[in-house]
Amino acid sequence: MATYVILSRFSPDAFRDPREFKKLAKTVSAKIKSDCPDLAWKHSFATLGRFDVVDVVETDDPKQIERAAMIIRAYGHSTTETLAGTPWKDFLARL
Repeated sequence: MATYVILSRFSPDAFRDPREFKKLAKTVSAKIKSDCPDLAWKHSFATLGRFDVVDVVETDDPKQIERAAMIIRAYGHSTTETLAGTPWKDFLARL
């Protein structure tokens, strides 16, 4: 399976109270699970930098990544940047 990194940044209008984010995150997660069945969620990290969330996912279907990114954008009120990732040991082995 191919690995992808989805970097997300919340819109300033996404929520007013940080506690509202739990409901937003639950909605986005449920929508991705129902609409992207061939996507395996590996990790999610909250970050304190340029991006608010870093998600690591796997799939062999690039359409699943496109759909997941659009769900995050629409339902999560976020901007996203998606990167293909190669495990470090695999990258080194190819050199």
